[in-house]
Amino acid sequence: MKKRIMFICGSMNQTTQMHQISRQLSDYEHSFSPYYCDGFDELLRRLGLMEFTIIGHKLAGRCRRYLEDHGLPIDYQGRNGPYDLVVTCSDVYVQKNIRDNRIVLVQEGITDPETFAFRLVTRFRFLPLWLAGTAATGLSDAYRKFCVASEGYRDFFIRKGARAVKIVVTGIPNFDDCGRYRANNFPHHHYVLVCTSPLREVFRGEDREAFIRQAVAIAGGRQLIFKLHPNENARRATREISRYAPGATVFTTGSAEEMIANCDVLITRYSSTAFVGLALGKETHSDFDMDELRRLTPVQNGSAALNIAKVCRQLLEEK
Repeated sequence: MKKRIMFICGSMNQTTQMHQISRQLSDYEHSFSPYYCDGFDELLRRLGLMEFTIIGHKLAGRCRRYLEDHGLPIDYQGRNGPYDLVVTCSDVYVQKNIRDNRIVLVQEGITDPETFAFRLVTRFRFLPLWLAGTAATGLSDAYRKFCVASEGYRDFFIRKGARAVKIVVTGIPNFDDCGRYRANNFPHHHYVLVCTSPLREVFRGEDREAFIRQAVAIAGGRQLIFKLHPNENARRATREISRYAPGATVFTTGSAEEMIANCDVLITRYSSTAFVGLALGKETHSDFDMDELRRLTPVQNGSAALNIAKVCRQLLEEK
């Protein structure tokens, strides 16, 4: 009997990373699930009150369509278990039916800022980690191994409270070979690119007018292109850009990474796209401290999925 692995997916970035890892574990049986929840949280999801998270109908539906389009076996909520290993994209919510499993946690990308909510959940450990968003990544200690993007991130998560013995620097699949994005068919070159964040959609608030005006100032008359985050209210964002940056081009679809490869300057807020810009040597602006982002930038080893698969194999072969 082949050993069985369940991959818990989430956003498109998380889902495509899980798919890449699974390709390196083809000798095992796989199942995939969009992110899911239990109990009262499941009731909130069904009522449409979790749409700002990867549990919501919109992002879970997008994940399911990706899995279906690629012919991947879906076991929503892992109902067809048990599984010998669970590989998950997030531990800020640990589902009840996987808590007794061997779990490998894979870092998605950049994490949220450490807000007041983060300080609350680290002080009062009875509070759910998801209150702090991805800032609380790694703090559940529910996993056997935590695969992270770089040595900088290893130190970063240890400082937050993750156990050093569980952390493995593997790189992360979508950010381990940013040089590959230079080979693309995107028709524009030598522009200032703005990759937006869906801060308002997750109730964090944003002065979008000020952000757009800052981008216009940095561009200094150069061509300005906006790539909207897929979770953002595109109609509202496009209207605002037309008002405060007339003449700018707006894209709601397409590869942000390829757009970054062709730009001269990248402007972001709280986005993992900053790592692509830094890895490609672009002038990069972010709300995060840039010196820290340089320390955290994912290793460019081109083998993150393989490295994570090796960690999975070691756990699967343990008795």
